[in-house]
Formats: sequence, structure tokens, C-alpha cells
Amino acid sequence: MLACNSSATDSSSGATPGLSEPSSLNFSVINALPHDTTSYTEGLLYHDGQLYESTGHTDSYPNSQSQFGPVDLKTGKINTKVHLDNSKYFGEGICFLDGKVFQLTLDSPRVCFVYDAKTYRKLNEYPLNSQGWGLTTDGTSLIRSDGSSNLYYHDPSNFKLTRILGVTDNYGPINNLNELEFINGYIYANKWQTNYIYRIDPASGKAVAKADFSQLVEETKHRYENAEYMNGIAYDSVTKKIYITGKMWPNIYEITFNN
Repeated sequence: MLACNSSATDSSSGATPGLSEPSSLNFSVINALPHDTTSYTEGLLYHDGQLYESTGHTDSYPNSQSQFGPVDLKTGKINTKVHLDNSKYFGEGICFLDGKVFQLTLDSPRVCFVYDAKTYRKLNEYPLNSQGWGLTTDGTSLIRSDGSSNLYYHDPSNFKLTRILGVTDNYGPINNLNELEFINGYIYANKWQTNYIYRIDPASGKAVAKADFSQLVEETKHRYENAEYMNGIAYDSVTKKIYITGKMWPNIYEITFNN
């Protein structure tokens, strides 16, 4: 059943009546790992004991590339497995599911590429009904963001749209949802152009908690002036480690959420 975002707000306060504010999601930084400062990060994930990163190419940074592959944690460099034509595609989020890798592109054309997860041979491609931003999975469906306040559920066998989840907090729809990660029954999402990561209940679309990384972002930008917005959440379900980073950041951070 498809259900789009629809929410009335309290005109006097801006908040939506009856909806509670997301709780503060506290975190601790455990470790700082190197990250390639030419990587314009669009996706981060952990799969079979290996951290993977997907990046996009922008003309503002000629050294950036639309690519993805495993990350060498000693250097932060990507061992490229798939490289897209920079003049045609802007690479976005990736996801492993059912022995395949799914890779989104932003626009013109907007597609989802499908590769064999072992050989990286291209198997298929599907047109997108809106832009491709972030991508994750709950183990059954692919879950995609497009920069709006909606999350889109796709059947991984044919990429057909099966559900639209509207994401809200006490002020209404949360726009600019970007990189995604599914952790212990919740969807975690970067909100583009902010320092926030939201924890989202996939049953209701309600943002139940929000982490503020402003201090870490400010410290990062102080150390490296080209660092842009935070984007990237990865979860190792075996070790329970969580990794975050940002576009052209000098570090990938291992963190833990404390609540």
C-alpha cells in the first residue's frame, strides 16, 4: 500500500499537535580512521567484513569520481570496483542484497544499476521515478531516498515500487533525507545540508531520535577547509561498530550511539 507524506502543522507554534519531539540521540566517538579527501561521499556501508564507499563526481572538484568499492582502512582509499562515466552519471548510494550490488545515480539519466556482488559484472539497470540519493535494505526490500521527506521501498527482484514512507517529526515532513542505513529495526538517515542524523521508525515514519554532530563537523572543517556536509552511515552487524563520514572529510569516524 502506497502512502505519501501529509501532515498539518500548528500555525501558532510550527509544531504538529500530538507529535512528540525526537529525543536526543547521544553518541561517543571511538576512533578516527583516514578518509580520502577527494572522495565526494554519497554512500557508506559494511558488507562481509569490509567497509564500502560510493562517491559522485562534481565539476567543482575535478579529482572526484563516480565510483564505488571497498575502502582500505589504513589509507582511506577506495579500491574501485565500478567506475561510471563522469560526464554522464553522478554516482549515489549503494546496497548489497541477494548476491547483488545496487547503485543509484542522481539524475540525467536517473537509474539504478545492478551488479553481481562477487564479479561486479553489470546485470541490469532500472529507471528511477525520482532522483537516486541514499540506499539501504531491511533484508527484504531496498529502501531509497530522493532528497524529499519520503522513503521509497523497492522489490529487489525487479525494482518495482512497493511502498512510500513519509518521514515526519513534530514540525511535519523532514526534507532532504539523504544517506541511509538500517540498524536494529530502525532507519538512520543523514539530513542533507545539516549536521543531523535521524533515527526513523519504519512502521510509522516518525523520527524518534536525532543526533547532532555540529561539534564534530566544526572540528573537521577547521582541520580541512574543503570538507563539506556530513554524509555516510555504515553498520557492522557483527562487531556492532558504526561508521560515519562526510563529503571530502579527512576522517571516517567509528562511533557508538549511547541510547
